[in-house]
Formats: sequence, C-alpha cells, structure tokens
Amino acid sequence: MTLVKFKRPRLPWYDSMFTDLLGSDRLLTNDFFMEDKWIPAMNIKETEDSYDIEFAAPGFNKKDFEVCIENGVLKIEAENSEEKKKEKKDYTRREFNYNSFYRSFTLPENVNEDEKIDATYKRGILKLVLNKVPEVEPTPKHMIEVH
Repeated sequence: MTLVKFKRPRLPWYDSMFTDLLGSDRLLTNDFFMEDKWIPAMNIKETEDSYDIEFAAPGFNKKDFEVCIENGVLKIEAENSEEKKKEKKDYTRREFNYNSFYRSFTLPENVNEDEKIDATYKRGILKLVLNKVPEVEPTPKHMIEVH
C-alpha cells in the first residue's frame, strides 16, 4: 500500500477571499456541516458554603431561561427569538434573530438539591448559587470504662 499526500487544489480566489471573509477556511471542511451550537462562556467558583456559576449570555431576558435539577443533574436552557418587519411602498424589510443554548452538569454529592437555587440575570450574566449540604463533623471518640 502506498500513501499519497493529499494536496488541496489552489484556486486563485480561495486563499484571499475565503480566509479574509470568514477568518478561516472552515466553510470547506466537514465540521461546517455539523450542527454548531453557541455555548456561553462560564465560570464556576467554589466557596465554603456554595458553588457559584456564572454564564455570559447577553441578549436574553429573564423569562428566556429554564433552570432545573433532575436526578443530580443541573440543566440550564435558554431560547429567544426576535423578528422585525418594516414595510414601505417599494419594499419590505424583514430581520430575525434566534439564539439558544443548553448545558447540563452532574452535580457533586455535597450540593443541597432540596434547597432553592438562587438564580439572577443582570447585564447579560446569569448567576446561579447552589448551596452545599452542611458538613457533619464526626463525633469525637468517647471512651467507656468497663467495670
């Protein structure tokens, strides 16, 4: 068996137009055809009492989010859409926008699933506070004297 190096044909407009227009040649690769979802950047901070999770999700409203815990899994989902239509005598202009994301995380065992999750959305940041189960300190060893 002989290995043959694949050489992509060079088209005069390929290097300049596609890389300038798109910033990469992703348009002509296989991952272009795969479903590509936007995933917001996030931070997770563990404190003594809780886990604080922040998502950078600008452009949404509070009502667009659905946050729940089911069987030890935290699920965060958001979806919104907007449509603008402007009609004039000679033309009709329509614009629409659709955004969504879905994230899920298996929670550590020390998260208190029964307690309310504190969720706030301000200035494009969704913040969740998941309280921990208070740590139970083991009782000290108590010696019993045998008579």
